[in-house]
Amino acid sequence: MPKSSVQNDSRAEGAGQRVRAAGARFESSSKAVLCIAGSVAFGAAAWAGLDRTHAGLSLLLVALSLIALAVAWLESGPDSAKEVALVATLGGAAAAGRVLFAAIPGVQPVTVITVCAGAALGPRAGIAVGGIAALVSNIFLGQGIWTPWQMLAWGACGAVGALAARAVRRRLPLAALCFMLGLAFSSFMDVWNWTAFYDQHTWATFVAVQGRGFPFDLAHAIGNVLIAFVAGPELVRLLRRYGRRLKAEVVWA
Repeated sequence: MPKSSVQNDSRAEGAGQRVRAAGARFESSSKAVLCIAGSVAFGAAAWAGLDRTHAGLSLLLVALSLIALAVAWLESGPDSAKEVALVATLGGAAAAGRVLFAAIPGVQPVTVITVCAGAALGPRAGIAVGGIAALVSNIFLGQGIWTPWQMLAWGACGAVGALAARAVRRRLPLAALCFMLGLAFSSFMDVWNWTAFYDQHTWATFVAVQGRGFPFDLAHAIGNVLIAFVAGPELVRLLRRYGRRLKAEVVWA
């Protein structure tokens, strides 16, 4: 082969490598920008949710945040679409369960499903399932400035589930964690209620709000225990098996 042809081939290969490297850098930068934009938009939605006159702005910012984060997720790899579909299905199932249990104050399966998703699929999936469940269920139960704060609280439950992934393999630790997260979620929402709807932010009003909400907080926690005992570990194992299938690579001989 002539020397000039070899040189041309090496130059073409080097140019191709530079193009691929530039494409990878652009993809990484675009994902970072989308994640930052989505996080900022959600933070602004939560801030707007502290004022009961800004319900429309809060929900608009939540929608923009979800679009940006979903696009960033879809760019993360060839299996990301399957993962997004699984997370959307889990979020929809949790939302449907919340709507079905709406007649029983405080009792719903969102916390347990979110914790199981985080434990089996990781923090990103757990956070997403919690946020989707809150947003979708509120389409039927009522949207408002509380929506981004519910999304934030249930997303945090998914992150905690991911951190406690090893512990929640057994039924009793999972039930205990869901009990504590049920109380924590409801207490967090009571704090938001006190911040957004009470003009006098005093210890007296704070204690009154927490005391008035405690029966519902306890119902939420006890409902979580029952749901976790009935189906929690089985759901974690099922999601872990599906998660391993998502990460499996097929190599053709």
